[in-house]
Amino acid sequence: MNRTNNDVSQRQTLSFVLTWFYFMFEVAIKNNMINPKSHDSLFKWLITAFTREFFEHYFPRIKIGEYTFIDKEFISKYENLKESLKGDLFLAMEVEIDGTLQEIVIQIEHQSEREDISERVYEYSCYAWLLKKKPVWSIVIYTDEAVWRKPVINRFWYAFDSHNEKQYHHFDVIKVKAEKSFDLIKKHSLMCKLLTLKADDRKTNPDELVYEIYRAAAAMKDELTNEQLLLIEQWISFYKKVSEQRLDKIKKEIKMSFVETTITEHVFNQGWIKGEAEGKAEGEAKGKKETAINLLKMGIDVKIINQATGLQEKEIKQLTRQV
Repeated sequence: MNRTNNDVSQRQTLSFVLTWFYFMFEVAIKNNMINPKSHDSLFKWLITAFTREFFEHYFPRIKIGEYTFIDKEFISKYENLKESLKGDLFLAMEVEIDGTLQEIVIQIEHQSEREDISERVYEYSCYAWLLKKKPVWSIVIYTDEAVWRKPVINRFWYAFDSHNEKQYHHFDVIKVKAEKSFDLIKKHSLMCKLLTLKADDRKTNPDELVYEIYRAAAAMKDELTNEQLLLIEQWISFYKKVSEQRLDKIKKEIKMSFVETTITEHVFNQGWIKGEAEGKAEGEAKGKKETAINLLKMGIDVKIINQATGLQEKEIKQLTRQV
């Protein structure tokens, strides 16, 4: 891959993907919708914001190179799968194979309940292969609360021949609850510290976990993007086991403040930043239009986009020409 072109493409696609996560997750928070779809959005956001840390933690022996998110391309190609794909994340990534970096497609699916999804994983891996004509690496992340008595199925029988007989599509399974919060909180990785709120937190103090996450974030604040800072705030709000009063106290003790207080504010503020040279009002308007266009590409209803951006429905419909 060309590094410069890849960086630009990655930033553009990341912005598109995050816009959708931001919007849907804030709707869930406002309406107290603690459901699997909200978890899907939040975990996809986590992996998107900390991609390298994700692979370094779960697959330390695998060396990765450049990568690009291809969710937009995937949904554009398979529009009829748009609803069912909300829990999946797709990347084109360079992975060291046989001593050289080779591009493959990575399919990551989040599951908030234990169930056999081997057939679905195989089916979507086929779509991913057809899209890029590259080898596919499938990964499933389980974040259910249950203690597993036996491993979940991690393969699907898809073919047969006289020599090899049964042939299987194998995929990696990650069980977040199998990890100990006590161990994760000690790691330097901020992603690992965030995962403590979903891992096995027995023998740990929820108050201390939240405090350490904020402390680490404050120490790394200058190195973190606005998207990562906002994710930290939303993640803790969603999974914390401490009161709002205690949460506010911790943030004051650490002197940790965030760029924006809401997701919508973040998305709109990007327009202000981009349009600073042109004038803040123009920048804000540009940010709203970009958000509307991205949501239109995802097939979001015009009325919902109106509520999210404040743009008039007539203006939103005019933007469909740019989709």
